[in-house]
Amino acid sequence: MRIIGLTGGIAAGKSTVSRRWADHGAVVVDADQLARQAVAPGSPGLARVAERFGSRVIADDGSLDRAALGSIVFADPAARKDLEGITHPEVWRLAQQAFDAAAAADPDAVVVYDVPLLAEARGSRPISFDAVVVVDAPAAQRVERLVEHRGMPRDEAERRVAAQASDAERLSLADHVVDATGTLEGTVRSADAVWQRIAS
Repeated sequence: MRIIGLTGGIAAGKSTVSRRWADHGAVVVDADQLARQAVAPGSPGLARVAERFGSRVIADDGSLDRAALGSIVFADPAARKDLEGITHPEVWRLAQQAFDAAAAADPDAVVVYDVPLLAEARGSRPISFDAVVVVDAPAAQRVERLVEHRGMPRDEAERRVAAQASDAERLSLADHVVDATGTLEGTVRSADAVWQRIAS
């Protein structure tokens, strides 16, 4: 089994790449889904988040109010680090379970770990990747995508992008780069070319 780390800034096109690679036979493990599991209602992770950030981040139904939490952590780097300290170790534990299951099902599997915050979590990363792939689109372009395609206010989009690792920090991790600066078709072509290198 090979484990490929796939990362990219918000609105870079990472989901497009992971879906394309799933079509090619990759087993995709989505860190965002694992992060939701890590703070699911009744979980120790959610209890720790509530303890740190208060009842204002808990919705009426007992689930995490992501918008309320996001408004806090994207405006306060110290708060974001506290949140990462709660969620990252649990996400890595869940990821390792998924990797083990994939290996048991197919010892030759190519597992793609789709993880947006790989650069941010590098100090707490217990998993050794066979390769790291960065989906690259400049920060300014990603802001425009958030505004145009997701309807996000520009100031919020700029905050979201600025809260993540820089393009240079992310690219410093890359063994391969998918160029997502152009059209969707161009991103898919670049993804296919990288897949041929990592899956052969």
